[in-house]
Amino acid sequence: MTDSTTVARAVVRLLIDGGVRDVVVCPGSRSAPLAYALAEVAVAPDEDEGPAGRLRLHVRIDERSAGFTALGLARGTGVPAAVVTTSGTAVGNLMPAVMEANHSAVPLLVISADRPEELRGTGANQTTRQAGLFGVHVREAVDVPADDIDAALEAASRVLAAAQGLLPGSSTPAATAPGPVQLNLAFRDPLVPAGDPAVDGDVAASDSSSTDAGSVSGSGDESTPVSHAARSAAATTPHRTVVVAGDGAGPEAARFAADLGLPLLAEPSSNARHGATSVAAYRLLLPHLFERVERAVLFGRPTLSRPVAALLSRPEIETALYAPTPVAWFDPGRRRERVITDLAELAAFAGSGPDGWAAEWTGLGARLATRLTALAEADAREGHGLNGPLLAAHLWAATDGILVAGSSNPIRDLDLAAPVDGPGPLRVIANRGVAGIDGTISTASGVALGTGRPVRVLLGDVTYLHDATGWYLGAGEREPDLQAVVLNDAGGAIFGLLEHGRVARRPGWTSAVERLFGTPQQVDLAALAAAYGVRHQRVADLDALDDALAAPIRGRSLIEVVADRSRLAELHASFTAAAADIAAGR
Repeated sequence: MTDSTTVARAVVRLLIDGGVRDVVVCPGSRSAPLAYALAEVAVAPDEDEGPAGRLRLHVRIDERSAGFTALGLARGTGVPAAVVTTSGTAVGNLMPAVMEANHSAVPLLVISADRPEELRGTGANQTTRQAGLFGVHVREAVDVPADDIDAALEAASRVLAAAQGLLPGSSTPAATAPGPVQLNLAFRDPLVPAGDPAVDGDVAASDSSSTDAGSVSGSGDESTPVSHAARSAAATTPHRTVVVAGDGAGPEAARFAADLGLPLLAEPSSNARHGATSVAAYRLLLPHLFERVERAVLFGRPTLSRPVAALLSRPEIETALYAPTPVAWFDPGRRRERVITDLAELAAFAGSGPDGWAAEWTGLGARLATRLTALAEADAREGHGLNGPLLAAHLWAATDGILVAGSSNPIRDLDLAAPVDGPGPLRVIANRGVAGIDGTISTASGVALGTGRPVRVLLGDVTYLHDATGWYLGAGEREPDLQAVVLNDAGGAIFGLLEHGRVARRPGWTSAVERLFGTPQQVDLAALAAAYGVRHQRVADLDALDDALAAPIRGRSLIEVVADRSRLAELHASFTAAAADIAAGR
C-alpha cells in the first residue's frame, strides 16, 4: 500500500511524460494530494514556459469555468489538458464542458478526487457516486481505489491514450475519436505531504515527442491537396456539386473545392472561408438554388444553417461525408451521407464543376454581400445603432489573430456577413459540439493561455452574462490577452428571428415571449467589468467601433457594442428579400 501523496506524484509524472502541459485546479480538500503534487512541478505564474518536466497551472474557484478553461487550453494547443476537482458536486459542475468536449473531440482530462470505498454510500460528507458520472460523454472512465499506485498508473495511461484517440500504450489510432475522459482517484488521509516538496531531480522529464504548447493547432496548411490523378478522374465526370465546410473542416475543404471548381459553402469555424470558390451569404441563396444541385460533399460538421440542413436532407441530392479519421459528432449509421475516407474517392464522387458552375455561385454571393452591407449600413444610419451583421463584418476584417465565436446570433452574423476575401482571422474557434452559450469567456481564456496569443471573442450579452465569472483570476494568476466584444441588445435576440418572433406578434403573446425568450436585462456591463479588473469601452457608432478594434489586444478588455434588437427581424427580412432579387437576376 502507498500513501496518497506518492500516488498523486506518480500520476502527475505520468501525465507530464504523456504530453500534458496545462492543468486547471480548483480548490478542495480531497484533491489536496494532487494539488501539492502539481505545485511541485509547476512553473511560476509569471513564466510562460518552464523547463522540461514542468506544468503550467491555472487556478479557478468555479468548477464550471475551470472545465471550460481546460477545454479552451486543449483546443488551443491541440494536446490534452486536465482539470482537477475535489469530490461531490464539484465534479458534476464539469458536465457542460465534458459534453462539449465529447461532441467536439477535444482531449479533456477530468481528474476527480474521491472518498475511499469504505466511505461511499455511508452518508460521509461531500460523497456521492461520482465514478462513471459522465456516462456516454467520456471515452474512458476509470475508478481507482485508494493507495494503489499500480492501478493509478495503469488507469492514467489508459485514459490519456483514450483522450487522444489512441490504443493504450501505443501511438496506434483507436476506433474512436479523441475526447474527454475521467480518472477518478480515491484518496485516504493523510491528504497532505509528510515532508518538504519534491526536488527537481525527483520529477521525471517530459519526453521529447510532446507538442509545443505555444503552437496553434489546426491553423497550418499541411493537408494533402487533391492529386493530379484524382483531379483528372473527376474532370471526366462533371457534376453540379457543392462543397459544405462545417465546423472544423479545415483548409483542405477549400483546396478540394477550388481544385475541382466547386462552390464552397463555408461556416466561420470551418477555417475554410477564404477559399477561392467560397460563396458569401450562401445560406440566403441556397433556398433559391436547391433545384440546381445534384450532389453535395461535406467536410466537418454543419451546425448553423437550416438551409444547409435542408440541402443535405433532400432525397434527390446525392451526398458524401469526408471522414478519414473517426469523428465524435454523429453515431455510425445515423446520417444519410455516404462516408468516404479517401480523398481520391471523394473527388471521383464529387466530379468537377461544369464550366462556370463555381463562378456563378461566387458571383451571386458577391452581389448579395454588397447589397447586405448597404442594407446594414443604412439601418445604422437611420439611428437604430449598430447591428450584428455590421459588427460581424467589421470585426472579421479587423481580426488577424485567433477569434472565438460565441453561440446564438454572433456566429450566425459572422456566417452571414463576414467577407470571404480580404483580411480575416488566423483561426476561428467555436464550441459547436453541443453549441451551448455557457463557458464562452472561460473557453476563450483557455485558448489565449494555451497558445500564448491574443484572442478576441465575439458574443451576445446573454452569453456574456452566463459566463461573466470566467473573467475571475485569483491574485498572481497569469492574465490572458483576451478581448471580449459584446453585442449588447439587452436580451436574447435570436429568438425574434425564429418562429418565436412570429408568435410574439400575435395578440396576447407579446409580453410572454419577450419575458421567456427575449429575457430582457439591464446589467451595467461597465460595473461588472470593473469588478473583475477588466478594462471597458462602450461604442455606439461605426467609427468608434473601428477605432476600438484597431487597438492591440493586451490583458483583459471588453468592448460593449450598443445595439437595438427591436428592428432586427425587419432588417433580416430585407436581407431575405434581397437574396430573392439577386437569385432572380434583379
